[in-house]
Amino acid sequence: MNTIENLKWRYATKKFDPAKRVSKENLEQLKEAVNLTASSYGLQPYKVLIIENPEIREKLKEASWGQPQITDSSYLFLFCNFTAVGDKEVDGYLKLRADINNQNPDDSKDYGDMMKSQMSSLSPEQMAAWTSKQTYIALGTLMVAAAEIKIDVCPMEGFDKEQYDKILGLKDMGLTSSVLGAVGYRDENDPYLVFRKTRKPNSEIFKTI
Repeated sequence: MNTIENLKWRYATKKFDPAKRVSKENLEQLKEAVNLTASSYGLQPYKVLIIENPEIREKLKEASWGQPQITDSSYLFLFCNFTAVGDKEVDGYLKLRADINNQNPDDSKDYGDMMKSQMSSLSPEQMAAWTSKQTYIALGTLMVAAAEIKIDVCPMEGFDKEQYDKILGLKDMGLTSSVLGAVGYRDENDPYLVFRKTRKPNSEIFKTI
């Protein structure tokens, strides 16, 4: 499997080469891969902000304890989860699904009612935890897809989410920042490049029952 070799190649790049830029064509490929990510019920309860603006990235760097990936990578993929999911989101998804599949939305009413019931049963804390989990699935897809075309990604949780929300005005959009993927090309002088991938043996990770 090429995927296995590509996953062996990838690592959490700490030092990017700012002179090497990811092409617009490859960016579109990565966006398409992320959009095809699996999500619970297919609802995709998140948005992905692709941050290029250098002034904004400098501000975000300050809110990321000065980590250079924020400004040196080609793009920042900021995965932002919805703070609430309700009837509007469910109805919008079912209409889209019906349009794509040439179906009547009313045929999915029972399914929609079930989803709405599930959403309404969640506390705000449970809702935030659930929608945030969906972003991590999408980040995983980004990393695998990028490795397939030899583009580096550094997944990042090390940032002040409240500051990110404030800088980007996420609250007004019904969003909150969840996790980052810095996307670009590794600097050949990255000190982490010399380390071999450290993973437990499969026998310690997997157990057949």
